[in-house]
Formats: sequence, structure tokens, C-alpha cells
Amino acid sequence: MTDLPPDLPRLRTLETWLALTLDQVRAAIDAAEQRETERQRGQEARPTPPDWLLELGLNRDSPPVQVHAGDCWNKGKRTRGISLDEARHAISDGIKPCGACRPDTALGFLES
Repeated sequence: MTDLPPDLPRLRTLETWLALTLDQVRAAIDAAEQRETERQRGQEARPTPPDWLLELGLNRDSPPVQVHAGDCWNKGKRTRGISLDEARHAISDGIKPCGACRPDTALGFLES
């Protein structure tokens, strides 16, 4: 058995402290479960990334810069999702394909 104090006042104090500590632990568990539930809900609600990206120029008057695959690690910050047909048209219209993800190869364009 553990070393507990022999007298009633100290045992009652220990009981009170354990009850308060147990309440705090249960509150921390509830908060952790809530955070985990919210994290899972956020992952489930996250929209799927686009298959193709168009990297835009520095301002609205600038032409687009590059076409990327949707999961490209080299995409810039100014991108928007585009469809397969838009990606094909963009590359055929002269917008440069990304050299890292090579969307031109994935879209069936031959190297020149």
C-alpha cells in the first residue's frame, strides 16, 4: 500500500486535492477531444485541390506566368485552379509550363 497519512484531516485534504486534480484532468481531456474532433472535421471539409494551376502575373494587367500541376511544389503564391481544357489551351497559347512538375508532359505535349 502507498504511504498515506494516518490522520483524518490530512486524508480529507488529500481527498480534496485529488478530486480537484481529477476535475482538471477531465477538463483537459474534454478540451483535447474537442480539438481532435475539430481537426478531423476540418480535414474532412477541406476541398480537394485542383488538378491544374495557373500562376498569375504580379498585377491584374500582367499575363499569366506558368501552368502547374495541382500538387506542384514550385507553384507561386498567386495561383488559381483551372480545368484540364484551360491548362491545355494556356500551354498551347504560349504560357510557359512549369519546369518542376512538367504539366506539358502530363497533358500530352511533345518536347520541342
